[in-house]
Amino acid sequence: MKLNQTTLNQLEKLVEEAGYILRYERGNFQSGFCVLEHKKVVVLNKFLQLEGRINTLLELIPSLDINYDLLTLEKQKIYDDVMAMSLVDNE
Repeated sequence: MKLNQTTLNQLEKLVEEAGYILRYERGNFQSGFCVLEHKKVVVLNKFLQLEGRINTLLELIPSLDINYDLLTLEKQKIYDDVMAMSLVDNE
């Protein structure tokens, strides 16, 4: 995936389409993000630059509880790409 604003927008929309609220806040995040599972809120460190935001979302998305069938076809493709990248990273 390219590290540009369009990619960030697509990843943000994927998270939101999955039913999560995505917020950028200040905080003391060890990994750049915090997930409140019961409220479906994802909080990213607002001081991350573009590349950091994208990489954090790429790391985070595979761990979220996402109902694949509720995603649009466009977001399903993006989700598949993210999951494929995650599998490559874990090998």
